[in-house]
Amino acid sequence: MTNPTQTEQTPSTWLPRLVALAGAGANGDAAHDLQHLQRVWASAQLLLARAPEADALVVMAACFLHDLVNLPKDAPDRDQASRRSAQLARHQLAWMGFPADKLDAVAHAIAAHSYSAGIAPASLEAQIVQDADRLDALGAVGLARMFYISGRLGRSLAHPADPLALHREPDDMAYALDHIALKLAKLPGMMQTAAGRAVAQARLDLMLAFRDAFVREWGQA
Repeated sequence: MTNPTQTEQTPSTWLPRLVALAGAGANGDAAHDLQHLQRVWASAQLLLARAPEADALVVMAACFLHDLVNLPKDAPDRDQASRRSAQLARHQLAWMGFPADKLDAVAHAIAAHSYSAGIAPASLEAQIVQDADRLDALGAVGLARMFYISGRLGRSLAHPADPLALHREPDDMAYALDHIALKLAKLPGMMQTAAGRAVAQARLDLMLAFRDAFVREWGQA
């Protein structure tokens, strides 16, 4: 593959290359497909508008390549997926002629995006990528992804008698709806950027309104 010249090292010239690389790794998981990556990049662009000092090329590369290694949610080594994605992305980008001085930044942003990995983002670019990825777990699309993933794992929609876990411990390994309380409701407070927190809270409010409506209908069964 011909390496791009220094004048071509811009987000607009790298976008089709990154989309092609990300698409080649698709594995049939609709919650982590190319559309997910494109939504994450769209959210990242909103956050970049508030942080013009951030390196947009690093952010874009990390957004499209953060799920190169996508392990199932219930895999015992799930917390290693982002590290493996970072390693693979570094290798692939180096081969494609990506700016060598940006590879460490891209790899860190990918490794730090994961909730389960527990890696603190040490750069503004990594903070933006982490926020953008987590925003896709919230709101209307987040609800769709939550139920889709739970269905693939064979989990029930909600506890039959106590969907809000008022008299039991929440268990999102068994009930999809419990995932809102156990993880998703915490995301706004974990956002790294002010813009991310604002968007996250609005999307969580939508999810909580949906949950209220769901529980009202659920009780009629």
